[in-house]
Amino acid sequence: MHSTKLRADLLLLLTALIWGFAFVAQRVGMEYVGPYSFNAARFALGCLPLIPFVLRNASGSLATHLWRAAPSSMLAGVLLFAGSSLQQVGLVYTTAGKAGFITGLYVILVPILGLLLRQHSGRNTWIGALTATLGLYLLSVKPSFSIAYGDGLVLVSALFWAGHVLTIGRLAHRMDWAALAFLQFLTCSLLSTGLAFFTEPIAVQPLLDAALPIFYGGVLSVGVAYTLQVVAQRQAPVSHAAIILSLETVFAAFGGWLLLEEQMPFRGLVGCGLMLVGMLVSQLGSSKQDGYPGAANPRPTNIAKHSGGTVGRYGN
Repeated sequence: MHSTKLRADLLLLLTALIWGFAFVAQRVGMEYVGPYSFNAARFALGCLPLIPFVLRNASGSLATHLWRAAPSSMLAGVLLFAGSSLQQVGLVYTTAGKAGFITGLYVILVPILGLLLRQHSGRNTWIGALTATLGLYLLSVKPSFSIAYGDGLVLVSALFWAGHVLTIGRLAHRMDWAALAFLQFLTCSLLSTGLAFFTEPIAVQPLLDAALPIFYGGVLSVGVAYTLQVVAQRQAPVSHAAIILSLETVFAAFGGWLLLEEQMPFRGLVGCGLMLVGMLVSQLGSSKQDGYPGAANPRPTNIAKHSGGTVGRYGN
């Protein structure tokens, strides 16, 4: 049992590492292409690793299987498109490290928005929310009490990530996870392609120049990390997985410092620390309810930005 738990923890840590460094890939990619072109390409690539699972899980006609999943998956795809687009545009104006921490606030926003669905939020959620809010103030709010433009866009994207998590949470038990993930990625890619066509120059060479960060963002961040998450959560309790995956924010800041030479003032570092503490505190209260689940329900509430369903935040 201990070796199985250790393996699950290591896979979750690797997932957080991949997702954290995805913020770096997103910033580097936009040196060559626009934010919507980048998202169109990476989510199209993210569809590819899911095709074998879609084919395996299809019962009867593949077309019928996908058609039944389409309406709900398209709704999830629209939310994914909104969250990823705002995040990607925000990254033009802010750093990978700051974007990672601000995006991570969706961990706290999920239970707060869940109140609209009459879902109970415990005391730790509110303590974590207040702590993270103070951290956000130190990280992003200027002396004039205005928030930096890029940080504001990423903050709004966190609201859509939270809505996406809630939507996935209601859908994932009712339909094939592979079809849901595949169709929402496809929806996001098509919407991003349409927006890029009208707002950005479309050329092949810039896409080729951005091939490495697009590959990382699509295949590794969306496809591989999502699969690792699903495998690991078969042996990890929900709150335990959520805490490890929250380290994505730390890896984003580390990656920005290591590869992009991003610097953060002391005030910002304190803010990041408070935000991370708030995220962790918000997850601790659920540990008593979480056992080690079997394969049926591996899904932390803070994950849906990167993958899509049992699935995380495929965002980054």
